[in-house]
Amino acid sequence: MTEKRLGVVVGSLRRDSMNRKLARALVKLAPDTFHFEYPDIAVLPHYNQDLEADVPEAVQAFREQLHSLDGFMFVVPEYNRGMPGVVKNALDWGSRPKGHSGWAGKPALLTGASAGAISTAAMQVHLRAILSSMGMYPLGEPEAYIRYHDGLIGENHEVTVEGTRGFLQLVMDGFVELLHRFD
Repeated sequence: MTEKRLGVVVGSLRRDSMNRKLARALVKLAPDTFHFEYPDIAVLPHYNQDLEADVPEAVQAFREQLHSLDGFMFVVPEYNRGMPGVVKNALDWGSRPKGHSGWAGKPALLTGASAGAISTAAMQVHLRAILSSMGMYPLGEPEAYIRYHDGLIGENHEVTVEGTRGFLQLVMDGFVELLHRFD
């Protein structure tokens, strides 16, 4: 199987967030030939076009990292029916300058966890539209809106509910198939 370098964008900055736990659980379901990096979106300043004249070091490193990756997993919570601002900020920084996006032309898996009944469905519609407009290729199905509860993911980042683990494996298998279309 082809080696892949993938970026995992966790949309919650909280160290013990349910979305960070979900991201780590998904990574465990991926083929051994996949290598994962977690771009640090917390270090990016608020996007300001004035900063393009002298791009901050953190932004330059972030952009270089994006260019080196084969695809992305977005594991993002839903805040007020949308994505957290830190995710949109990362998308904006990584898509610049025009014509040199680190995101464009790459496949993406979208998911997220929430304790709410509709989980991250509204956020994913919004994020999917943005990624598509940026020239990314989000996985169409299965769509993964994970309703999180305590104990769903164990200390070793393994999904403890068999049905959820099986579903997440289907999601990862779909993403693997999408990634191999780009070989």
